[in-house]
Amino acid sequence: MTNTSALSPPSAGTLDTGALVRFLSPRLPGQWAQPTLERFVGGQSNPTYRLQAGAQAYVLRKKPDGVLLPSAHAIDREYRVMKALAACGLPVPDPALYVEDPSIIGTPFYVMPFVAGRIFKDPALPGLESTERQAIYRAMAGALAALHRVDPQRALLADFGRPADFYKRQIKRWSEQYRAVAMEPVADMETLMAWLAANIPAGEESVVAHGDFRLENLIFHPSEPRLIAILDWELSTLGDPKADLAYNMMAWYLPERAFGGFTDRDITGSGIPSEAQYLQSYCLAVGRAGVADWNFYVAFAMFRLASILFGVWRRGLDGNASSPDAVERGRLAVVCAQAAVQAMQRHQRGENSQT
Repeated sequence: MTNTSALSPPSAGTLDTGALVRFLSPRLPGQWAQPTLERFVGGQSNPTYRLQAGAQAYVLRKKPDGVLLPSAHAIDREYRVMKALAACGLPVPDPALYVEDPSIIGTPFYVMPFVAGRIFKDPALPGLESTERQAIYRAMAGALAALHRVDPQRALLADFGRPADFYKRQIKRWSEQYRAVAMEPVADMETLMAWLAANIPAGEESVVAHGDFRLENLIFHPSEPRLIAILDWELSTLGDPKADLAYNMMAWYLPERAFGGFTDRDITGSGIPSEAQYLQSYCLAVGRAGVADWNFYVAFAMFRLASILFGVWRRGLDGNASSPDAVERGRLAVVCAQAAVQAMQRHQRGENSQT
């Protein structure tokens, strides 16, 4: 994690620090006589803490408390994929240990090294020079391409997901999760569920997909436009890289009020690439000519994001969200569903390829 993220002490009674320290002190280096534990405040789906033990700094990730959706908050998978990809040389923090036993702090958790650097919340990168913005976006595209070039077999991740029928299974999964948490039917979501299932393009691929690859989940060097860590692997699986890429490019399809999107912002001359330029940068790095049926993948990615946000919204209403702004953030599900419908309509008009 980064030393520039907001931190706060954990609420009383939410985490047994004494039990945690008794468990970790014989297992991890550090001075454990007077450790400190502070929670990162932000949009993390899984509660995340900075743990300081003398000169040793760690990050602890745990499942949320309360009743959870099936297959959600799979921190065991997050731990496994990070260990595997760190061994492959990708910029991923190498976790120190995973603890399945919920009796220690109430839920399973894992601990990884703290990575000091910069996390950018706003995709417009205010306050930076245009050349640095350009370098950051180039680094982000290159890192995603490097991930998608990893051989799952060699990384011992061949069983990390099912390679066949990725979109069929994903559309079903996120449709079910949306229906499980939505307060009432949303017309755009109902339209998308039917259309996506009926229009899956041929040519699915299977790579290690991050599932939440966006600027806010990356740590950059404290003073250089160099990517040093990729975070938040909770949604990772074996999947089609085009879905990962479309999700990574959400800013080009959303307004500023939804995750700092660009549709109502002028990025000309800012150093931030256009949609076509960014996609081309990724394609060159991964070694492909372009992406056919591009707007299907955008529609799918925005639909999936909307489904996730409906879950965030519901957790906020139920009082067991990890972020204090969960309800406000969750309401953006409607905006994302609208963006998905717009991509669907572009596809229907024949605007189906990007190079």
